Amino acid sequence: MYARYHGKWHTNLSFNQTTERYKNDSLVKSQIWYEHILYPDKLRIDFDSLKSGNGIIFRGDSTYVISKNKLTRSMKNENELIFFLGGMYFMPFNEVLAHFKELHYDLTKFHADTWKGKPVYVIGSDKADEKVNQLWIDQDKLFAVRFIKYENGTKEEGTFENQVALKKAWSETLCKFYINDHVLQVETYHDVVAGGPIDKTIFEPSLIDK
Repeated sequence: MYARYHGKWHTNLSFNQTTERYKNDSLVKSQIWYEHILYPDKLRIDFDSLKSGNGIIFRGDSTYVISKNKLTRSMKNENELIFFLGGMYFMPFNEVLAHFKELHYDLTKFHADTWKGKPVYVIGSDKADEKVNQLWIDQDKLFAVRFIKYENGTKEEGTFENQVALKKAWSETLCKFYINDHVLQVETYHDVVAGGPIDKTIFEPSLIDK
């Protein structure tokens, strides 16, 4: 993965998405989110509209909550998906390996499997149905298609589907997230743009209420 996409992945990604939230496997809310990613570790989400004043910023290992154009809360909380879905290609390889270890993925474990009828590599697990953190990779295109994570007795799962080619890389356009095998959220991307102009100040929490 690293050899194929390092130096080739788009530096940023922008899109809007239909976000469907579920409870007890039933749809309870649908909303439009506007998202901007700046690799390797920044993501901004604006809820409902770009000018709503409500959203969230992920930056490095921290998360910042915005409400009514005010920064209302911050916490240590990394969005690991930024790393899996592009951020790793902007880091030195030794740091990529170290970060997988920090996220509790054992890269000494590995096996081949199939996912939705296609061959995949599974890193972090050396056998099927092992209850450990694992990342599933399409064998041909070498992009992530699924992750499974176990923490504090909870199983978290995400799938990445309907990839589209963007310049020399890819973007998923359908994501599904589950908690203990029950659907939590479904995201459908629209108007995906890779490597376009981007205002880097939107990722600065200190500038939110200036």
